[in-house]
Amino acid sequence: MAGKLSIVATPIGNLEDITFRAIRTLSECDVILAEDTRTTIGLLKHYQIPQKETISFFEGNEERKINFAITLLGMGKHVVLVSESGTPLLSDPGFKLVRSSIAMGINVETIPGPSALVAALTVSGIPTNTFVFLGFLPRKSSNTERLLRETKDGMSKHIRTVIFYESPHRIVKSLHLIKEIFGDVEVAVSRELTKLHEETLRGSVVEVILHFEKISPRGEFTVVFSR
Repeated sequence: MAGKLSIVATPIGNLEDITFRAIRTLSECDVILAEDTRTTIGLLKHYQIPQKETISFFEGNEERKINFAITLLGMGKHVVLVSESGTPLLSDPGFKLVRSSIAMGINVETIPGPSALVAALTVSGIPTNTFVFLGFLPRKSSNTERLLRETKDGMSKHIRTVIFYESPHRIVKSLHLIKEIFGDVEVAVSRELTKLHEETLRGSVVEVILHFEKISPRGEFTVVFSR
C-alpha cells in the first residue's frame, strides 16, 4: 500500500497560527522532511508533539533526497513536508517531490495555513483579484531589472498587482527599480507579519523609499504593488 505525502503549512511568526489539523498530521506522520530541522524540532517541542524522524530537505539537497522520500512513500510511510515557515513550495523546495509523487500515484494532500504571500496581500489595500507572484527577486540588480521589465511586458491589462519577497539589503534598490520601470506606483511593504512588531508601509514608491532613507530596513520583506 502506497503511503501519503502531506504538505503542511506552519506559522510564519506567531505560533498561535498553526491549525489543529497541522498538529494532528505532525503527530501522526512517520517522517518529516524539513527545510530547517532545528526550527521544525523546536516547533514539535513547542506543541508537545512526540519527536519524529526529521530529515533535512532544502534547496541544496532536494534532488538527492527525492528518491529516498519516494522510497519511503512506496513503503507505505506517511511523509510530511514543511518549510522553515509558512506554506511549502512557495519560494521553498518541494515542487519536484510533489510532481514525482503524483507521477508515482502517491496521494498528496494539503494541510493549508499561514503564508506571507497571502498575509501581505490581504493587508496591502491593493487589488487582490488577480496578481503575479515573483518569489524572491534575483540577487543581481541587472537580473532583477530584467525580470521586472519582462513582468511588465507580459502582464495583461487584467492583472495589475505584483508581489515579491526581498531582503533588507536589497529592498531599496528593488524599490528604485520599480519606480524606474513602473513609475511612482502604489506599494505596500510588509515585515514581521503576525509578530509583535508587524508593520506595513503603504504609499507611493517614492514615499516608501524616503522612509527607508531615514530608517534602515530590517527583516525580510513582502512587497505588493499595483501598476
